[in-house]
Amino acid sequence: MDILGRKTTARRGFLDDQFLIAMPGMKDERFARSVIYICAHSEEGAMGLIINQVQQMLFPDLLVQLGVLDEKQAIRLPANARDLVIRHGGPVDRSRGFVLHSDDYMVESSMPVSEEICLTATVDILRAISAGKGPRHALMALGYSGWGAGQLEHEIAENGWLTCPATVDLLFDPEIDRKYDRILASIGIDPAHLSIEAGHA
Repeated sequence: MDILGRKTTARRGFLDDQFLIAMPGMKDERFARSVIYICAHSEEGAMGLIINQVQQMLFPDLLVQLGVLDEKQAIRLPANARDLVIRHGGPVDRSRGFVLHSDDYMVESSMPVSEEICLTATVDILRAISAGKGPRHALMALGYSGWGAGQLEHEIAENGWLTCPATVDLLFDPEIDRKYDRILASIGIDPAHLSIEAGHA
């Protein structure tokens, strides 16, 4: 099964555990200056989460809305849970929640993305975080970004995206507003020097 519960026999793709960085010429405004962490990539398509777009909803409010906690319990959340920022993971299935997290927390529904990163899309992890028993690092998103077979590869070839290996530090770095520039800087690129034209050999 893949992250979305579909049967699959495909192997892990070469874009798993990569950052996808929107190029200046990105035609889809929903992805302008976005950084996406690729959770799954295969011949059948790809799935990832935007990690630098913030939702207005607060984590305690989400827990109350889902019935995980009541309002009185939500007030007494541990600081790391109370301050957990909810990201806008993408335009697909925006009511569905996903948690990217360090591998020190695992339940049956957790799916390893890399040696250090897992993805859990069940409410168990929200309960664990609210009780102060969750993973050391966690990133919560509502919705996801998805591509059909060959679609992402085509967008990369058309200079829509730049890719680079993800790092735990940059993935979970709380400086969300600067993430786009910092990830580009980590691979030696000044955003001002990025071209919007596709280059073909």
